[in-house]
Amino acid sequence: MRQYPIEKMRNIGIIAHIDAGKTTVSERILFYTGVSHKLGEVHDGAAIMDWMVQERERGITITSAATTLYWTPRDFFQDKINEHQINIIDTPGHIDFTAEVQRSLRVLDGAVVV
Repeated sequence: MRQYPIEKMRNIGIIAHIDAGKTTVSERILFYTGVSHKLGEVHDGAAIMDWMVQERERGITITSAATTLYWTPRDFFQDKINEHQINIIDTPGHIDFTAEVQRSLRVLDGAVVV
């Protein structure tokens, strides 16, 4: 059985052209939601979402990377808390990796365009 019902799960992609700051935005989301305790910097090779050695060396995203965080909006009308599971998907921006982006787009519920 699922831990979260499907209606409380969302897949959100971070998409843009190369060097627009997609991974930087993803890293900030992870930090400010408490998933990571340190801001990962792409130029330092310390970004969590860039997990491959080649990605860290080049400073670009080659494969889509996904991570999970939780958001708890409060329903003031019913005085209850509804936790949602959000899967953040950081996508590549370079045109050579378009197929990787297309695979990710098929599973998204929404996207942040940087």
